[in-house]
Amino acid sequence: MRIILLFIFLASGHLLTAQAPAADSTLLRQAMEAYGAWHPYSGDIWRASTKGSVRAELLDLQEMRNRVPGVEKLTMAQRLNRNLLLHVLDDEIFQREFGAYRFPLNAEGGFLANVVYRTVGYRISSAEDFTRYQEMIRGIGPFFNAQIAAMRDGLAVGKTNPRLVVEACIGQIERLLATPVADGMFLRPVQGDSARTQVLRELVAQTTYPDYRRLRDFLKDEYLPRLPAGIGIAQITGGKAYYRQRVRYFTTDEVTPEEVFATGQREVARIRKEMEATIKETGFAGSFADFLDFLRTDPQFYAKTPAELLSKAAWITKRMEGKLPRYFNRLPRMPLTVSPVPDALAPNYTGGRYSPGSYRGRKAGAFWVNTYNLPSRPFYVLPALALHEGVPGHHTQMMLAAELDNLPQFRNNLYLSAFGEGWALYCEFLGKEAGMYEDAYEEFGRLTYEMWRACRLVVDPGMHYFGWSREQAVDFLASNTALSLHEVNTEIDRYIGWPGQAVSYKMGELKIRELRKRAEAEMGDQFDLAAFHDRVLENGAITMQALEEVIVAWIEANK
Repeated sequence: MRIILLFIFLASGHLLTAQAPAADSTLLRQAMEAYGAWHPYSGDIWRASTKGSVRAELLDLQEMRNRVPGVEKLTMAQRLNRNLLLHVLDDEIFQREFGAYRFPLNAEGGFLANVVYRTVGYRISSAEDFTRYQEMIRGIGPFFNAQIAAMRDGLAVGKTNPRLVVEACIGQIERLLATPVADGMFLRPVQGDSARTQVLRELVAQTTYPDYRRLRDFLKDEYLPRLPAGIGIAQITGGKAYYRQRVRYFTTDEVTPEEVFATGQREVARIRKEMEATIKETGFAGSFADFLDFLRTDPQFYAKTPAELLSKAAWITKRMEGKLPRYFNRLPRMPLTVSPVPDALAPNYTGGRYSPGSYRGRKAGAFWVNTYNLPSRPFYVLPALALHEGVPGHHTQMMLAAELDNLPQFRNNLYLSAFGEGWALYCEFLGKEAGMYEDAYEEFGRLTYEMWRACRLVVDPGMHYFGWSREQAVDFLASNTALSLHEVNTEIDRYIGWPGQAVSYKMGELKIRELRKRAEAEMGDQFDLAAFHDRVLENGAITMQALEEVIVAWIEANK
């Protein structure tokens, strides 16, 4: 990796230690090109971090960070690129300085989930593809060994995953091992090819399953007994400082856990009033808690088969697609499909997720719907979920970004949670304006989803910063939303394993709605909603500070 850096800087005529004079725009371009070409995992999809690799990567990143110029002589577009480059560089540097590689698991599996994603998405259309796939399967064992070494290092310095996360990952491994090799995910890429299936069956049985058993035994016998009992990141060495940085990173804003917590409390109180007014519209004659129990238990709100749930999700998606031209001047070329969450992930997975499409890979975008445990997947939240994960949420935003051809390399596939999740949550609100919620129950479902994201602003810092127990967090989320109790529990577990990410949704949405209100107020009759949406999405994923600069400039140019 350091050879790559040296080549880039020599080829451009600038050395790290002795730079010739250059315009700030040239320095910025060189820094972006250097980071765009740099990748510690180049050529090795299973490469895991070690002490030595982290030290080398840190030196590279700090050298690149030092080359980024100031803003004085940059255009607005260049300032936007600089803003994003510093955001990602500073986070890459912090993660390595802190040693986050030592706790590589989360509630969905962490590096275990990466194996699932790579396997499920692998396509074999030639002998060369099959050879590469076999090499990939053989690489899982060494990859697990490196992760085990990193976790042992974490035990020594007090930087570990929570017990609950590790227990969930052990459960994931146990389910995989209980599945016969012939029925497991590793053979799916060769379905229908008996010769290749036989080769893979032997390979997986002799290498991959033993690799998983060895990892399980380490987690159960060596790692789990030495973990602290608490759930929050604050309990590990340097944990509070780590959480403060994660909040700044995921919100892309200079906010503190205390400010996030206070914002969440205000939003919870506001949304609760709207929820109570919506209950009155239904004619229900009971308490708020009684209404939540009614929604969670009445069969009318739940699918009887996976196909029924998928069919309803697909119909909602198609209905919204018909309304999109009213709200957007530009839409992506990529189609969107509706599919079930893969079985290997479903038990610990969220109710739905977006799987991005790929123009290069000829793969459609997919709104993944979780059909596991149908009594926990209510119809009344499905419109909000479909708008968030599909259109005009993640699919619209991410596939429009994929069509941009003028971005520096480092911004290709860049995902910023405050922008992407904030936009998707804003789209749930936009669905109300588009008439997508057809009765008071679906409107209550929308409010449940908004309340869910507001509750995250309370429970995430509550657990990771203020010492809340898991039970406190579960009770707070369950008593304020109509989410099923299964989903309440899987969500709280997800936050435990991913500190700070959960607060990005509501903080990002609040910023987008704030900017829209500002534009409406200052532009008056000149305000055009489709044009506003175009401005928000036209640069791909950017920080909230950069988005505000873009919208303010648009307002000034048009009011």
